[in-house]
Amino acid sequence: MKGIEFLISPPVAFVLFLAVAFLVYLVGKRMAPKMTRTGGKLTSYACGEDIPGTKVQFGYRLFFFIALFFTIMHVATLIIATVPAGKIVWFAVFYLAVIFLSIMALVTRS
Repeated sequence: MKGIEFLISPPVAFVLFLAVAFLVYLVGKRMAPKMTRTGGKLTSYACGEDIPGTKVQFGYRLFFFIALFFTIMHVATLIIATVPAGKIVWFAVFYLAVIFLSIMALVTRS
């Protein structure tokens, strides 16, 4: 039984699944037909129109905004879910009010 426990430990399981995924990749690569460069094979296509390729620079501003929002909400949920019963509940209500104000400040900022 010790051997099985060793095989299902997270690092060993990760390496095993990584090896299986690599083998699937190699088999798929051998099965796939070789690509031949023809006229418009590598150009972008949208409903029969030729669209010239342009470089698009993505920003992380919206990502950080959403990440901060979800971090605040998850921490608030964790805190509220673990508040014990009693008079301390009023601190939780105050905490929720502060969280509400911080979310409103995050959402309404320019």
